Amino acid sequence: MAPTAATALEGIRVLDMTHVQSGPSATQILAWLGADVLKLEAPTGDITRKQLRDLPDADSLYFTMLNGNKRSITLNTKTERGKELLTELIRRSDVLVENFGPGAVDRMGFPWERIHEINPALVYASIKGFGEGPYTRFKAYEVVAQAMGGSMATTGFEDGPPLATGAQIGDSGTGMHLVAAVLAALLQRTRTGRGQRVNVAMQHAVLNLCRVKLRDQQRLAHGPLAEYPNEDFGDEVPRSGNASGGGQPGWAVRCAPGGPNDYVYVIVQPVGWAPLTTLIGRPELAADPDWATPEARLPKLGKMFQLIEEWTGTLPKWQVLQALNAHDIPCGPILSTREIIEDDSLRANGIVVEVEHPQRGAYVTVGSPLKLSDSSVPVTRSPLLGEHNEEVYVTELGLAADELAGLRTAGVI
Repeated sequence: MAPTAATALEGIRVLDMTHVQSGPSATQILAWLGADVLKLEAPTGDITRKQLRDLPDADSLYFTMLNGNKRSITLNTKTERGKELLTELIRRSDVLVENFGPGAVDRMGFPWERIHEINPALVYASIKGFGEGPYTRFKAYEVVAQAMGGSMATTGFEDGPPLATGAQIGDSGTGMHLVAAVLAALLQRTRTGRGQRVNVAMQHAVLNLCRVKLRDQQRLAHGPLAEYPNEDFGDEVPRSGNASGGGQPGWAVRCAPGGPNDYVYVIVQPVGWAPLTTLIGRPELAADPDWATPEARLPKLGKMFQLIEEWTGTLPKWQVLQALNAHDIPCGPILSTREIIEDDSLRANGIVVEVEHPQRGAYVTVGSPLKLSDSSVPVTRSPLLGEHNEEVYVTELGLAADELAGLRTAGVI
């Protein structure tokens, strides 16, 4: 059901014509902020309902974890009656979000000019792979966006291939950018009364998240990047492993017993060097001029972290974490997906959430990372396909019940 308590986006209806991940991640955030999100699906449903299934007759976790807090209606927009109903839905909505290929909505008979004519106050938000130019018609996927936005070229180790990041910066990262643009357009509408076009390209969003690497590309013109552990620099920013790339050097150091995620990420600030030397059993390095200053340590970051790892490698990561935090040394354990899903503090913070689903039973999902003191929206399950057809078409749009049955028989919904 639509949210009933006072929420930040109370009264805002979002017509969600998105699929897969980039668009649904954006509309789910809007739902978590209190908007009434109507997920409009073809009668066959969002393709991800059946992708990567772990249970044969239930919506996949791929779908459920991107479509919570929404209502689902079905509509065949290729039929004349479907176009009429879509027109009415547009008329009654505040935001329309789509992430089809370039021109797809236009070919449905709903270019921006037509949509703006139907509802001049509507914000029409689109996610595309690329901006205008030679890449416009390329098919965009998560890792394609990472590849073309600067992420892959700068991720990995110097002697290895470019790597994708586990964070979905191409899809969900673009979705987060779109949310900001939609909220800005809604705010501007309060002054102008007019809706507008909102566009975010996946390549552009990834590049925005990689801006520090573009910073370093320009710094290369003035010589090697001292805070990188690399020995050789060409005319492109190199892959630099787990280096922080910032003003304070950091690295993931191995801990006991040496499993794939038995690591702690440690950042060495100037103030933390003396206590670190005591912890690793080398207190004499605190005053040694070859080690005492950041400038002295920068040329030998590899050796510095090797010395730290000789200590951390003898202890479990939680013990290392405790010792480092006792001296206010910035650090964090590498948490595996299993550790995260079982983390009590993340559950207490409502970011790892368990919900009930009529097909799946209980499943774990990610809750909203946006915490508003005056606008709390509980995380609810994803809708079944067409679950809210009667509620929307009959109760809200005023169709007769027998017409609804006829639309179903005719394949319109």
